[in-house]
Amino acid sequence: MRIRRRWLALLLVVLIASPVAAQRWRRWSPSPGTALPYDGRFTIVRLWYPYYPGWSYDWPDMEYNLSAILNEITAIRPNPNGSNILRMDDPELLKHPIAYLSEPGYWQPSEPEVEGLRTYLQKGGFLIVDDFHFPNEWAVFEMAMRRVIPDAHIERLDRSNPVFNTFFAIQSLDVPYPGYLGEQGLMGEFYGIYEDNDPAKRLMVVINFNMDIGDYMEHSAQGLYSVDPTNEAYKFGINYLVYGFTH
Repeated sequence: MRIRRRWLALLLVVLIASPVAAQRWRRWSPSPGTALPYDGRFTIVRLWYPYYPGWSYDWPDMEYNLSAILNEITAIRPNPNGSNILRMDDPELLKHPIAYLSEPGYWQPSEPEVEGLRTYLQKGGFLIVDDFHFPNEWAVFEMAMRRVIPDAHIERLDRSNPVFNTFFAIQSLDVPYPGYLGEQGLMGEFYGIYEDNDPAKRLMVVINFNMDIGDYMEHSAQGLYSVDPTNEAYKFGINYLVYGFTH
């Protein structure tokens, strides 16, 4: 109970502080396609893709709020000057252990982007895929992902998976999609791709389907969604980051 109260208190700090602080973050964040100079500190990287603006949804407030929580409850000290937005074929991507991809249901990468992301994953990068739902969006994502890793097995993950137990021990994967769809019963599903398709090896990609943890984190300052699923979204986010650092 003490840990739970501390977690809720920290979340309330973010809820109160986010509007003003996020304005500072936005002022210092790079424009799409540019990067903060690399200085060894952890910086959240969001992947850019062409033709559809979904790559940018929830930016930059999601990054600011998640970094604030990360800084408060872990020993990781993220870059306070903003977040990165990088192309998949940008060599700078290889300097960062974790990348975030939003709305992959509209992701149609070029061949250089496919090769760039494949190289990133093969060299140890960890990809978080978030914010898509419905079969047509899954089909677009799967087609693109199979170009990146042609022999990939996309496996459904259960609660015992290490990615859900790296920092927080997540008790349930039954988290509703934010907003109306969640109220109508749409629940998150979680998938992954292992290195060499071997569950004994590291998870290279974690996939949030029928889920949008970024939206929960973006709007935590406004109280748009209830506290419980918002809390869970932060737990997923922190666990993903810690897993990416340690695997």
